Amino acid sequence: MADPNPNARKRRMYKVVLTGGPCGGKTTGQDRLRTFFEGLGWKVYTVPETATILLGGGVKFSELTRDQAYAFQRDLLVTMLQIESVFFNQASLSVADDVLVICDRGAMDPSAYIDNQQWQKCLEELSLEQFNLREARYDQVVHMTTAADGAAGYYTLANNSTRKEGIEEAIEQDRLTRNAWLGHPYIDVIDNIGCKSFEDKILHVIAAVCNRIGLPTQDRLAFNSRKRKWLVIAVDESRMPRSEMFFVRHDYLCTEDAKVQVRLRSRSQNGNTTYTITTRNFVTPEPVETRMQLTAREYISYRSMKDKSRAPINKERRCFMFQRQYFHIDIYTSPLPPSCKGKPLMILETYTTAPVGSVEPALPDFMTIEREITGDHVYKIAESLLLYDSLHSGVRRYLLAAQLSIDGQIFRDDIKWTYGSIASVASAEHLRKNEHL
Repeated sequence: MADPNPNARKRRMYKVVLTGGPCGGKTTGQDRLRTFFEGLGWKVYTVPETATILLGGGVKFSELTRDQAYAFQRDLLVTMLQIESVFFNQASLSVADDVLVICDRGAMDPSAYIDNQQWQKCLEELSLEQFNLREARYDQVVHMTTAADGAAGYYTLANNSTRKEGIEEAIEQDRLTRNAWLGHPYIDVIDNIGCKSFEDKILHVIAAVCNRIGLPTQDRLAFNSRKRKWLVIAVDESRMPRSEMFFVRHDYLCTEDAKVQVRLRSRSQNGNTTYTITTRNFVTPEPVETRMQLTAREYISYRSMKDKSRAPINKERRCFMFQRQYFHIDIYTSPLPPSCKGKPLMILETYTTAPVGSVEPALPDFMTIEREITGDHVYKIAESLLLYDSLHSGVRRYLLAAQLSIDGQIFRDDIKWTYGSIASVASAEHLRKNEHL
């Protein structure tokens, strides 16, 4: 049973996967993460790379037939899950308040070394669900891009006797590994182009984990990645690359402290659902955000504490890669407020070190993008939704009072409509045209 007080300090157990192509820096990254978090008082477990253990025993992947390669990846997955379970069990039994488990590769990595037909066969034989391996097993995935892609001068086979890939092969394997994790809710791609040095790359990795956990780093880590957003008005579905689609619902909980915001999230795909609770603390100038996975039972318990003055937010999220950049597009589902004038509300997001307004990163050319909306208060939907109930002749009505902060002023858009739930706030242009403004 979940703690009925969502604001109470909870024990943290955080599981992160370090993945990527060969010679990406995973081993160093794992060691530096361990040192950094142990310095903060965390108990840290480091899960070794299963493939290196097996390949170091005499197996030569380049010599395997197709059937042997399949059998190897299947057995590797079984072994990996068992090894991880030992560390996960130890972590769960630890008396430490904060526990970090760092996995050198994760359960989706084997899928990058066999074709999709073989992977589906593997899942069926082992009675495993891809959704659970990718979505529910780890809190975060950090992809460290191979040095072969963007830092070829540093690519070497010397520090791993089991590594045999040339530069082109390493780049292709990096791409396949990156795609294997496509759809995980919290994935950070650390490339080489955006890093000044290998040390800078490692700092990016540490900062990415700190950011997801919600640890303030002050000046200890030079990391300037931020979320950027764009308003999308059309998508050419015929040119859309491979993507993973999810249905997401956000509910906001009642809190005693006005400076603390607590949000529940359910994320569903093909009948499978993961649940997360996110706490944002606005006490400091820079808000601190923490996340924790929930069981279905805990999620139901927290739902009883939802703030009835706030509307739930429902959206369809599609995750995809474009030119090595991880994007997702949120399509807010109907019924939308009348202010949208029948037009869909679609927002494209990514994390990048490129400054706001710059031409980087390259945006998907199969989307028609109206403009960048990073930092635009109109699109900070969560803060502006208020839901009111009224009964009139047995008809249930909802009133959306969207309070939008624009240039320091507060505007209200009072919209009435019957039945359904409120999914989002319309775009600034539509709101300004509304007669109430």
